[in-house]
Amino acid sequence: MDYISKYLTPEIKLSSYDDELFKSDLMFDDHMLIWFISGETKIIQADATFYFKTGDIFLIPRNLLAAMVNYPKNGQPHKTVVMHLSTERLKKFYEKINIDKKTETAHKIFSFSNHPLIESCMASVVPYFDMKGELPDSIASLKITEAISILREIDKSVDNVLANFDEPGKVDLIDFMERNFMYNMPMEKLGYLTGRSLSTFNRDFKKYFNMPPQKWLTEKRLQMAHFLLSDKRKKPAEVYLEVGFEDFSHFSFAFKKKYGFSPSQTPLLDSD
Repeated sequence: MDYISKYLTPEIKLSSYDDELFKSDLMFDDHMLIWFISGETKIIQADATFYFKTGDIFLIPRNLLAAMVNYPKNGQPHKTVVMHLSTERLKKFYEKINIDKKTETAHKIFSFSNHPLIESCMASVVPYFDMKGELPDSIASLKITEAISILREIDKSVDNVLANFDEPGKVDLIDFMERNFMYNMPMEKLGYLTGRSLSTFNRDFKKYFNMPPQKWLTEKRLQMAHFLLSDKRKKPAEVYLEVGFEDFSHFSFAFKKKYGFSPSQTPLLDSD
């Protein structure tokens, strides 16, 4: 994969790569504001799937579990401008602003596609990537502050996300894992998202599932793969990514070991 990543500052970068596809499971520590220059992206959450293309702009909240599949398109690389909206930066921004969070906003991906204000803001940083030397922090700060201000103007509910500095609270472990088993995350991250230390996460997991987390994850992914192959009639090449395997060879080996036949030999269920 030919990958290029240029940082103006730790908070603003231009990323570009040219390959058939690139998949990553993500959970960002910062809110991520992303503008597509070229290419396409598919973002898969537990209960929603989003598609973004050239010109689209979206905001991924921090601590949001999702799978991202990026594609070059029409001979153009997958190319984006990304702003990290860090907690430190946002605390400074909001310390002088009084906001009234009347309603809870779902932990979701925000789309701001084709809005001229935010598009012009993101486009304005592109020329800086060709300059020599580092971008002064004062200018970077102005650009990020401008982006935050525009987001608030476009959608008032974004305050409920950007100005929320709480850490994840303790959640139902069984429900969380059943909804998010397809994401490849370190156990420390899964523990954090469920409001647990790593040791507490491992202890609770064995209590509820009667096996270690990694073994359960593999079994769950193979079961879902079998269902998608036999009932939904999907192809092995698309199933292995969807259920959380990173490598097709590993998926095929594990699947055959469990079921006695390869993914491509999976018997199809009779349709009504």
